[in-house]
Amino acid sequence: MKIGMIGEGAIGQYVTEKLGSQGLGPHVMLVRRTRGEAPGDEPVLRVTKVSDLPDDIDLMVDCAGHAALVEHGAAILRRGIDLVSVSVGALSDPELERDLAAAARAGGGQLHLASGAIGALDCLQAARVGGLTDVTYTGRKPPEGWLGSPAEDRIDLTNLRSAEMHFDGTARQAARDYPKNANVAAAVAIAGMGFDLTKVRLIADPDVTANIHEIQASGSFGSFTFRIEGKPLPENPRSSALAAMSVIAAIERRHAAIIT
Repeated sequence: MKIGMIGEGAIGQYVTEKLGSQGLGPHVMLVRRTRGEAPGDEPVLRVTKVSDLPDDIDLMVDCAGHAALVEHGAAILRRGIDLVSVSVGALSDPELERDLAAAARAGGGQLHLASGAIGALDCLQAARVGGLTDVTYTGRKPPEGWLGSPAEDRIDLTNLRSAEMHFDGTARQAARDYPKNANVAAAVAIAGMGFDLTKVRLIADPDVTANIHEIQASGSFGSFTFRIEGKPLPENPRSSALAAMSVIAAIERRHAAIIT
């Protein structure tokens, strides 16, 4: 399997290193501009357009954020190349979701959404079959984890002395207002009740050191609560280590003989 990459940030670097250690590439980088060689001084083909991707690329991996999925996603799928993406929140835009689905049907490619920093999505998907009545996602991070987001305008992150909620709304609103922070909320929405019926609460808490994600769901199956305390990547306190790991897990499932 030949793999291409989009994104050279903290998550992209982690995925690139792990792929390299497993002998899986990447074999090509889709970038904004070429500069000869990829990180690590290993010669890797670098292209700026989807049309320039080699014909033998089987899978593209998007670790570059919402804008990259908007710019390149449909073109990749129309070429019949499967795409793994961490940019789940971008699908809060109904038009983009329709365009990606149409491109996948036309070209035969498939979009795989990496589970990101949250687990229990398989349980949520199963519960959806019988009918869900309520799904609430709560995201809690230390104040520095919300820097660069609308939370800066809503609460005083620098002088915060106790936990404070800075967002209470739907998953669609969260994904649009917090594109760099709410991919988890989007993943929960897609697995469960959808963007408009999934409730989201975002909290800055000076007493925590981890990024804490919690799902509460109820329906005909009963109810469950799932909580995970995730560490950020050392290179970027706003990027989840588990989100990066979920990309590798998604790639491994692509060529596994038995899929769990």
